[in-house]
Amino acid sequence: MTIKNSTLLVVAALVITACGSDDTRTPATTNSIVADVVYHSGKIWTVNTAQPTAEAVAIRDGRIVFVGSDDAVRIHIGSDTEVHDLQGRLMLPGFQDAHIHPIGAGVEAALCDLNGLESVALYRDRIAAYATANPDVPWITGGGWSMAAFGPGALASKTIIDELVADRPVYLSSQDGHSGWANSKALEIAGITKDTPDPPDGIIDRDPETGEPIGSLQEGAMSLVTRHIPPTTGQQREAGLAYARDLLHSYGITSMQVAYAYEDDLQTFAALDRAGQLDMRVVAALWWERDGTEEQIPGLIALRDKYTEGNLRATSVKIMQDGVMENYTAVMLEPYLVPGGTRGIPMVEPEFLKTAVTLLDEEGFQVHFHAIGDGAIRQALDAVAAAKAANGELGNRHHISHLQVIHPADIPRFAELDVVANFQPLWAYNDSYVTDLTVPFIGDERASWMYPIAAVAEAGGRLAFGSDWSVSTANPMPQIETAVTRVDTATHDTKPLNPDQAVTVEQAIAAFTIGSAWVNGQDDTTGSIEVGKLADLIVLDRDLLAINPQDISDARVLLTLFGGRVVFGDPETL
Repeated sequence: MTIKNSTLLVVAALVITACGSDDTRTPATTNSIVADVVYHSGKIWTVNTAQPTAEAVAIRDGRIVFVGSDDAVRIHIGSDTEVHDLQGRLMLPGFQDAHIHPIGAGVEAALCDLNGLESVALYRDRIAAYATANPDVPWITGGGWSMAAFGPGALASKTIIDELVADRPVYLSSQDGHSGWANSKALEIAGITKDTPDPPDGIIDRDPETGEPIGSLQEGAMSLVTRHIPPTTGQQREAGLAYARDLLHSYGITSMQVAYAYEDDLQTFAALDRAGQLDMRVVAALWWERDGTEEQIPGLIALRDKYTEGNLRATSVKIMQDGVMENYTAVMLEPYLVPGGTRGIPMVEPEFLKTAVTLLDEEGFQVHFHAIGDGAIRQALDAVAAAKAANGELGNRHHISHLQVIHPADIPRFAELDVVANFQPLWAYNDSYVTDLTVPFIGDERASWMYPIAAVAEAGGRLAFGSDWSVSTANPMPQIETAVTRVDTATHDTKPLNPDQAVTVEQAIAAFTIGSAWVNGQDDTTGSIEVGKLADLIVLDRDLLAINPQDISDARVLLTLFGGRVVFGDPETL
């Protein structure tokens, strides 16, 4: 019998001895399932309303065979069972990120990475250092810059980069991926001049006096440059995904929905999975070409058929319906408070959106909407309503991500239409994106509708959480803290953003586990700690349910199990 960090078997032996010398039972009785591994003496929050808490779990062949007390788990301990003492620590189901960009984020980390830097001066330093360290790279790419560093409209200037790199093209995407920053060489290669028209789904920012492009590109205008950038190699993508996998395991994430994926992304996931190295349950949202027609659906079906195997399921379709508030491309029901009174850019014509979603729903696809403004959110809900009216209830679990401003009249519709509200909770506080780049341009009334997580839940809507990494950290801890406190997790000194929309710790954990498992179509096998489910489990260094909510972001994952196998941490050091 293998005993690790445990006195449980000693106690079991004493109990057996007390029954009399004629009792020949071993800890595992002949009619019990002998576990491969047992974790005991913990605070196990199961996210299962029928059995919310437990002390011990037993695992065999990657699945949970017992959830209950330390006393009752003894019958599952055999001569080869590994036994680990949780030392009173909190065990949860593995987290599931319902909206994330793992390959792109992993690749970006190896390029000119501006994530985490907060000023133009720091961007200058990083760009110059990268250019010096990589003299043979034909294109300098990467990203992660904050739109707030350039003020309203995120007007990033080409001259800043030109002073640092004039002989090579440079293109850097913003932290949220909705704006690009190019130097003059990149604009020249792309053929972008003052005479180049704005694409229907984007904006070329221009000097108001000369009309010359200034270097920043919004939404669809980014593709004017990105189509000229050499494609990322398969080796780069696999290395980026491996980096992402290891980072996500350290955060306790065992399943995810990729926010959008092209075939080369699917090939990367499939390659790691075939090699037994993915160690992650992945749902990939296939990219909907927003200027395309329903003729693209057969191609999406072919991708789903080809790449839905093993730990990968290509069963969702991503439709980006609008942009973001900060550059006034998120679709609003009423105009922005800016000259010209724009209402944003609907990326898919709303009536055709109904047709597209109806056809995708009929084919059994889940639709994963990007919708930030109240107008785009209504358009997405209307499209789902049209699909259900045409097709009936097919159970495809459509969801809308981001949901920055929801009109109060639309909040009950999430429950009515069974559309999952996929929030990125880390954004629900008064940072500079909110206070400087959003509220002044939408006004106080609409600002009071921002990130109404509690209201959707109170109206009976389903919640799921995702990070949108690398837009923001993939670590669920600060995301949970923000959902509960609605303040900056680093300083705790910001005014709470719509504090009536805060949720409880229990609700936040559920959104990151069973809620996201529902979106991912895995709620029957993951998302809670129940007998028969896969042993995707995590152990934390502190009890999120007992500590001050402002300390949640300091919590760390000590152990991550994927199908009962350790993929992060060491159970012997708990």
